[in-house]
Amino acid sequence: MDRDRIGQLSSSDAPFPLTAACALFLDIDGTLLELAPSPSAVAVDPQITALLPALSRALGGACALVTGRSVTDVDALFPGLRLPISGQHGCEQRDVDGTIHLYAKNRAMLDRLRTLFASFAAKHPGFLLEDKGATLALHYRQAPELAGTVEQTVRGAMAEQPGHGYLVQGGKELVEVRPESRNKGTSIRDFMRKAPFEGRIPVFVGDDVGDEHGFALVQRLGGEGIKVGPGNTRARHRLRDVAAVRDWLDMFLVAPLFHPQQNP
Repeated sequence: MDRDRIGQLSSSDAPFPLTAACALFLDIDGTLLELAPSPSAVAVDPQITALLPALSRALGGACALVTGRSVTDVDALFPGLRLPISGQHGCEQRDVDGTIHLYAKNRAMLDRLRTLFASFAAKHPGFLLEDKGATLALHYRQAPELAGTVEQTVRGAMAEQPGHGYLVQGGKELVEVRPESRNKGTSIRDFMRKAPFEGRIPVFVGDDVGDEHGFALVQRLGGEGIKVGPGNTRARHRLRDVAAVRDWLDMFLVAPLFHPQQNP
């Protein structure tokens, strides 16, 4: 991003100034990367592979990815990056020192849902089952007319066995099942209790329903949530799309106004 671009950005491009006193949490799909027909088809370009490590350095390591993807999947997207990561909506978490935390799940119920999802996907071309290990997602981007059918099927199956500890979460052309005790907010909370995040101003950028827990948490802690794209949200700020997110992050890296050199 050119320095001259900074003065041309509208208020929607710069919701507030990110500073070195912040702890930054970033969703991936629909936030840093454009959505694709399937999770494996996303395009990771040189701009984002350079931007993420630069952000981490500028923030003293207080930059984490908070995503519905698994940690293994994120590492495959960004080889060699090794940022702190919350994966699968907080069901797994990698700290800044590389320590991995895994959270318990009801394996019997998950296995039952895995079989149901696989059968549904096999019978309906255009559906994609994404098995992340602790969570399951059924994508219908190529068959949007069946959105109601898939959600009704999943909710019906879960209602047959109450007390299983899972919930259904909608998203952008997908239905996801995850443990009800974990979400992106609980994961950000866990990060904020440890160095180098502790004591900083938390900022979370995301685009989907699953990011709302994160927005609520950071704002409760005195930080800011930024919603990417249209739609109702708890976040107090908004950026229009992935390109605007990248421009806003670049502003912090190139402009002295947004990048004070002192440590928080």
